[in-house]
Amino acid sequence: MAGKTPKKTAKVAKKTAAKKTVAKKTVAKRGTPKTAKPRKAASPRKVAAKASAPKSSQPRLLSGGNPQIAKGYGDAPVQAYIAAMPGWKRDLGARLDALIVRAVPGVKKAVKWNSPMYEVEGQGWFLVLHCFTKYVKVAFLNGSSLRPLPPGESKTPQTRYFDIREDDALDEAQLTAWVKQASKLPGVRM
Repeated sequence: MAGKTPKKTAKVAKKTAAKKTVAKKTVAKRGTPKTAKPRKAASPRKVAAKASAPKSSQPRLLSGGNPQIAKGYGDAPVQAYIAAMPGWKRDLGARLDALIVRAVPGVKKAVKWNSPMYEVEGQGWFLVLHCFTKYVKVAFLNGSSLRPLPPGESKTPQTRYFDIREDDALDEAQLTAWVKQASKLPGVRM
């Protein structure tokens, strides 16, 4: 038994020395408050430029020119979205919103996922607008039940799209008919 003790003692000594070495390396890597380098202060020029830079009141445009609007319920977020739509799309957005309000009195509005959405209270969402680079997409969430069928297909079988480009002549009578039909269908809950 006496012969085994020195071996155990040597092993324990090696392990202890190894632990101390690892601990020293860890402290050296992490740095301690005494050895950590102080951060360099920003130059006065950069601080002044940042402080004087005016914040844009216009929302940021995402890819395709879609305005980034915070999620919100009611008319105000939808109007903020429309006001932020770039170029010719702004007038079209206002025209579509007015058409929807005329066709469905008491329609509820919201902006979710950076898109204006319309619903009949208690029935769910039936229509979504979305701004793209070259067109505005009108998505009828249960559009497969509309007659005549809106032309744009979706990966979701019940959804149908109607894309409006800058030079398109808008058939307001047909669009109004689709909006009225869609508002009477069971909507989508989101």
